[in-house]
Amino acid sequence: MRCLYAGVSMLKSIELNGFKSFGRKTSLVFTEKIAGVVGPNGSGKSNVAEGFRFVLGEQSMKAMRTKRGEDLIWGGSPALPRMNRASVKVVFDNSKRLLDIDFSEVTIERVVYRDGQNEYLLNGTQVRLKDVIRLLAGANIGGSGYQIISQGEADRILTASPKERREMIEDALGLKLYQHKKVESERKLEETAVNLEKTRSLRREIAPHLKFLRDQVEKIEKAREMKDELAHTLRDYLLREDARIKADTTLSKGDMQEVVDALRETENQLKLLQAAKTETISPREQELSVQMTEQSTALQKIRELRSSLSRDLGRAEGALMANTITVEQVVSAPHVRQFAHEIDETLATLESGSDAATVQRVILALRARIQSFIDGLTGVAPVTNHEAELAVKELAKKLEDATAEEARVIALGNALRSELSQEREKRFERERDSVTVESKVRELQSRLSSFRRVEDELTARRERFENEVREGIALVGTALSGWNTGEIPQDALSEEQFAQDKRRRAIERLKIKIEEAGIGGSEEVIREYTHTKERDEFLAKEIVDLEASAEKLKDLIAELEKTMDQKFTEGLHKINDALGHFFSKLFNGGMAKLEVETPVRKKRTDDEEIEEVPEEEELYAGLSVSVQLPRKKVTGLEILSGGERALTSIALIFSMSQVNPPPFLILDETDAALDEANSKRYADMIRELGQKSQLIFITHNRATMAAGGELYGVTMGHDGVSQILSVKLEEAVKVAK
Repeated sequence: MRCLYAGVSMLKSIELNGFKSFGRKTSLVFTEKIAGVVGPNGSGKSNVAEGFRFVLGEQSMKAMRTKRGEDLIWGGSPALPRMNRASVKVVFDNSKRLLDIDFSEVTIERVVYRDGQNEYLLNGTQVRLKDVIRLLAGANIGGSGYQIISQGEADRILTASPKERREMIEDALGLKLYQHKKVESERKLEETAVNLEKTRSLRREIAPHLKFLRDQVEKIEKAREMKDELAHTLRDYLLREDARIKADTTLSKGDMQEVVDALRETENQLKLLQAAKTETISPREQELSVQMTEQSTALQKIRELRSSLSRDLGRAEGALMANTITVEQVVSAPHVRQFAHEIDETLATLESGSDAATVQRVILALRARIQSFIDGLTGVAPVTNHEAELAVKELAKKLEDATAEEARVIALGNALRSELSQEREKRFERERDSVTVESKVRELQSRLSSFRRVEDELTARRERFENEVREGIALVGTALSGWNTGEIPQDALSEEQFAQDKRRRAIERLKIKIEEAGIGGSEEVIREYTHTKERDEFLAKEIVDLEASAEKLKDLIAELEKTMDQKFTEGLHKINDALGHFFSKLFNGGMAKLEVETPVRKKRTDDEEIEEVPEEEELYAGLSVSVQLPRKKVTGLEILSGGERALTSIALIFSMSQVNPPPFLILDETDAALDEANSKRYADMIRELGQKSQLIFITHNRATMAAGGELYGVTMGHDGVSQILSVKLEEAVKVAK
């Protein structure tokens, strides 16, 4: 593989201030491709490697040999007090734009405080940890993994599980950026799924309200259509009604004035008639009435007398025709003689000179005796023929006189009656005239009352009309303004009233429908509907966008997985080629190879329960290492010696670095377990690796030191602070010569 970093020293310097044993600001400036850090045990040289881990984003306190972030800060000594913060700053040469940022020099600094808070600065600007990790991952730089191999961790790749080993290989192959993108994409996919569900939930929540508002808006639209129809109908109705009311008012006022004038004239005429009618019966009529009463009484008496005489005459004439008796036949002689004798004796007594009282008493007795004699004759003596004739004549004469009197009285009565009738006719005529005028007055008053009722009705119609106008304006608003300026329909006054009543009923029905529609606050409802609809459309668009984003993320994840799988397969093949080369070089033969394990799902038996391999682990197969040492039948890592394990891990680490060379490698005493012969081979490999990556190694081995272009010596004074001394080997050789 062509090295992208050949001839490039990307790492320019590192500055430690208050970090672990570096109590004072200390800088290491790297000018050679290979640099070594040497020093006695406990001087703090491994803190340089941990400083690289720290500034490049390492989060594990265990990897930096501490328990808390506070332990990374200079704790103080008798000569130098403790510090409240620790910082590590690295400077990269970015002239080749290996870091995806438009700066020729990039400075990354990490600061930790005693409260555990961390700050990350990129060229002096505070950023997030993931921003730093993403920037470094693009240049195949990481704070952990194979790139920085600390003391005691050289064989970590051998002791790691197959899954962890695969992760290291993927990191070495530069797949970390893809993995980070995949993790980020999966996180975004999860967030997108959550947001999609939230958006769908929000849309489901507003759906009933939107439907309700849509129904309300439809009602409002229908109500508006009805309002337009009402405005049109109401305008036509009001024009017609106003014209009719005005015409009826004008006509009623004219007719009413005529009736008022006629009534005034008739009332004056009635007053005159009533004044002439003060005496209801005239004196002459009263006199004639009295005379008529007297005449009627006299006529009745005469008629009674004539009727009595007529009966007596009839009886007398009957008695005359039947009477043949003479006087001698009626009166007996002895009786007469007796009566005469008594009269004579009585008269003789008077003659004897009686006093006046006696005379008077005798006369009275005589008269009584004569009357008794006559009565006796009347009761028992029959009427004679002569007496009967005399009685008939007398009665006939009386009857004739009575008849003549009756005729005279009747004639007088007729004359009186005729005159009385004339008098009464005159009075009746005056009364009839008065009644006629009174009737006319009542008729005119009735007509006037009718006109007043009509006037009241017209007033009520006008008030109702004005209320209708106000209600119409309140209901349809400006659509009714200027209604009275319209043209009056031609048939407004000629059509029947029922047509206008029909329009009024139609208007009332429309009003009821509009009121039932309940369009109060319609503008607010429409605004709310518009806002809710826009929100629903926005949510719908968001759902579409989120679904599209989810599909893109799925496609991206699939593409990343495909790319990682392809790069992993290709990289693993190249690592195995390099591993075979380095392994053979270190061991003078033999073979080593990384193989992809094929996990087998274990089945549950009746006697034991074995945890099944999760499906994710089946898909993510780990890597195993198989070795074949020269002249030995060794195939497993478990039976390798310490030196063999160190050489194997070094060969594997170096082979990993050759496939996708990082800008720099930091090796912290990875050669500690090697003997002198293997140390030379190790140094040769250092020089070979230095052709592709910048190397910084920490060692005690002289052979390894000889491979470096410059050396930094780390010492610790009596104050407990680590100090740096630098020496360029070429200059040292020249001085030595």
